[in-house]
Amino acid sequence: MNTPLAEALSVVLLAAVLGWAVLRPFGLPEAVVAVPAAGLAVATGAISPDHALHEIERLAPVVGFLAAVLVLAHFCEVEGLFRACGAWLARRAGGRPGRLLTAVFALASAVTAVLSLDATVVLLTPVVLATAARAGVRPRPHLYACAHLSNTASLLLPVSNLTNLLAFTASGLSFTRFAALMALPWLVAIGAEYLVFRRFFARDLAMAPTAQEAVRAPERPVFALVTVACTLAGFVVASALGLEPAWAAAAGALVLAARACVRRQATSSTVVRASAPAFLAFVLALGVVVRAVVDNGLADALGQVLPDGSGLVALLGIAALAAVLANLINNLPAILALLPLAAPSGPGAVLAVLLGVNIGPNLTYAGSLATLLWRRIVRQHGHRVDVREFTRLGLLAVPSALIAAVAALWVSLRVVGV
Repeated sequence: MNTPLAEALSVVLLAAVLGWAVLRPFGLPEAVVAVPAAGLAVATGAISPDHALHEIERLAPVVGFLAAVLVLAHFCEVEGLFRACGAWLARRAGGRPGRLLTAVFALASAVTAVLSLDATVVLLTPVVLATAARAGVRPRPHLYACAHLSNTASLLLPVSNLTNLLAFTASGLSFTRFAALMALPWLVAIGAEYLVFRRFFARDLAMAPTAQEAVRAPERPVFALVTVACTLAGFVVASALGLEPAWAAAAGALVLAARACVRRQATSSTVVRASAPAFLAFVLALGVVVRAVVDNGLADALGQVLPDGSGLVALLGIAALAAVLANLINNLPAILALLPLAAPSGPGAVLAVLLGVNIGPNLTYAGSLATLLWRRIVRQHGHRVDVREFTRLGLLAVPSALIAAVAALWVSLRVVGV
């Protein structure tokens, strides 16, 4: 296929894949369009079979890691971890909206970092909503916190987000070095978001709560907590031994899944469903379609505007470009397109891209799949979110969190080193 036609076709295919992922007509999975689109890109020559196969091989370990983390998060929920989280939130808040927001920030940040942003969106958001209702406080600040922190608080560990897994692979860093470099940006970004939330939702947080319901303390999910702690330790050990962290994630998932099956709380089909095979197929297919777009001109266009180096100004430019691109084409295609271009400049540039694609999506619904999923879950529980309010909040939170996080990354690169 000649270049102009290949360019046009690859862009149309990407638009179709993202449009379907955003709208998801009839509740059908994202892969329904993504997989045929990837096949069409290969069949028409928009991407060569070798390039498509190389992209699938590059993404396969990341997708396997993602599957293990999704299973781990699901069976933590089966063990009652998130019910215990709800009880902790209620006790911590004591019926005071401001204290509840602080507790939600702390808990959502920890859950996102350790169990991935999907756990925060799918499992923690309903818990936060129920806790706010029982406490008799307005739910808006706490619901928006789940959405924002599913993106911003996913900066800390390679396991926190699919974008992190991709950046981790491209950076060449060890698990512990990645976490050490991202710890300060993670804390600073969350702190900036918290200050914006306290100001933006000041009226909601000042409202006196209505009648509160008593909260019964559930049994402590000791087994789940110990398994998660051992899995985190396994990530560090695997990295030190030069092994893929996916093995540690798989071990933790297997332990919890086996316990649930023995106790007849799950079956083998439950484990397969928990791994979200349709979403995994979507990720692989999207990677092929994005590679087609990159091969047919996007790489050249981005290469002309992407700053070089790891100085503060360069890092700010890289992160800003990544944030803009994430809101234009979604953060997953954005990082797939930018990583090959940023990697030659070193780990600092790769991590700056990650800051942009993780914090930037809080500006618009379409910025990340997590935000779109959060909106669906909130609606399923009878609440509506206003796109104008979401955008106003994003216009305040994203620049402040992104600039502060990039400055913190610049400091980390000089203190911790690469």
